[in-house]
Amino acid sequence: MRAPACTWRATRAEPPDLTEAETLTALERLGSLWDELYPAEQARIVGLLVQCVQISLTGADIQLRVEGLTSLAHDLAGIGADARRVA
Repeated sequence: MRAPACTWRATRAEPPDLTEAETLTALERLGSLWDELYPAEQARIVGLLVQCVQISLTGADIQLRVEGLTSLAHDLAGIGADARRVA
């Protein structure tokens, strides 16, 4: 999740519900909020985004839930819009 470009490449195989810019903005916004979230909320988001992690001697294979990324990006876009209205 800390490499938005890799996440974007993983989601391109799915029908485009979000643009690359929207995806990158959402992930950057999540990165800036991450440390402020309660551990339970962090776990919920990881569960929303990660389908499976397979660890081997040569590395890790992480399969993302594209629909979870889309849902989270829409939620984070709403947070950004709310913050702009308050400011």
